[in-house]
Amino acid sequence: MALDIEKLRDFALSLPYTTEDLPFGPDVIVFKLFDKVFMLLPLNNEDGVRFNVKCDPDLAEDLRMHYNAVVPGYHMNKRHWNTIYINRDMSDADILEQIRASYQLILDKLPKRLKDTLNIS
Repeated sequence: MALDIEKLRDFALSLPYTTEDLPFGPDVIVFKLFDKVFMLLPLNNEDGVRFNVKCDPDLAEDLRMHYNAVVPGYHMNKRHWNTIYINRDMSDADILEQIRASYQLILDKLPKRLKDTLNIS
């Protein structure tokens, strides 16, 4: 399965309680968990399909050193966000794992009462 924009979008939306929005106009899809952004997916890139995800700062640096596909977050806080290009040197499974990990960072910071009410963890 080669990843493309539609597969990235479908995967992000498969995560529980994820919503999508276009706050920056029609060219960037923003994925949120309860109004907290975990992924930005630009739709028109001349340099290939890429997206931004939140990342633990220490892991963010390690990923950038290990993969050419991972660079500091484009137009984001470079300490906490990475930009990941598909179809480079990161496997599709690892790419999807970065989306899941970004989602999990937001999920972990949700109030316990909300997580208990929704039965999520």
